[in-house]
Amino acid sequence: MYVWMRLLRLAATRKSRGPYKLGDEGRLAFRCLPSDVDTNIHLNNARYMMLADLGRIDIFLRSGLFGEARKRGWTTLLGGLQTAYVREIKLWQRFEVTSTIETWEGSQMLGRHHFILEDGRIAAIILTTGGVYDYGGKRFVPIDEVMSILGQDAVPRPPDAEERAFMASHQGMRARAKMLS
Repeated sequence: MYVWMRLLRLAATRKSRGPYKLGDEGRLAFRCLPSDVDTNIHLNNARYMMLADLGRIDIFLRSGLFGEARKRGWTTLLGGLQTAYVREIKLWQRFEVTSTIETWEGSQMLGRHHFILEDGRIAAIILTTGGVYDYGGKRFVPIDEVMSILGQDAVPRPPDAEERAFMASHQGMRARAKMLS
């Protein structure tokens, strides 16, 4: 239930954070609750993913992507993620999640989420890949088209070496999963 409460809070307060423009950083504040912890009494790995989801939802709401996607019969889909845990987030500890759209290529968008402790140290980083799927057209929408619809005229920067390695690894795992099914 608390996941839905966090989502409702995010939706209700999105206007106070202003519109999201490419290059901006989404920032959400949280506290590690008893329902977030594992047997080590720190934020469990599933909660990192869920809180990163909230960071992406915040960006998609504030940029207008959800509204435009709904009008067109599109949906946002997460393709994969990679996580590096550096420090634990303990029970009752406050922290922030910053979320950004890093770049895109074709129909693949790369995002990054930093989990930041109150003292400014990074607790974890999550790199994500995803896209926008057009159910009617049965295709992934080129991100340049999505950005144009959102009024974003930015040109994506080339993915850096870390992002390229992530994209290649993700594509390899995806191909393997398709072969196994």
